[in-house]
Amino acid sequence: MSNGVITITDAEFETEVMSADLPVLVYFWASWCGPCQLMAPLINSTAAQYSDRLKVVKIEIDPNPQTVKQYQVEGVPALRLIQGEELLLSVEGVIGKEKLLNLLETHLNNN
Repeated sequence: MSNGVITITDAEFETEVMSADLPVLVYFWASWCGPCQLMAPLINSTAAQYSDRLKVVKIEIDPNPQTVKQYQVEGVPALRLIQGEELLLSVEGVIGKEKLLNLLETHLNNN
């Protein structure tokens, strides 16, 4: 099990997210997005901290319009917590570490 963030594309979404054994936190970002740069260290630390209970992937929005459309991403940074076919959590915009961890704990403790 990797304890880092996995970079994926539209083509890999089905395998890496929908077929995953663990819930998956999907981080939507863009290279031109300043707030995304602020969120990156938090996403990386979350991946390491929750590696036993959560898979973390990131997907760049511009080259991957199919997934962006499917999950109705209207702004970046954006987070989606997905387990199987179910969308458990949807957040857009920068959030702090405490809020992110509280949201994750709420959903991960229900599993």
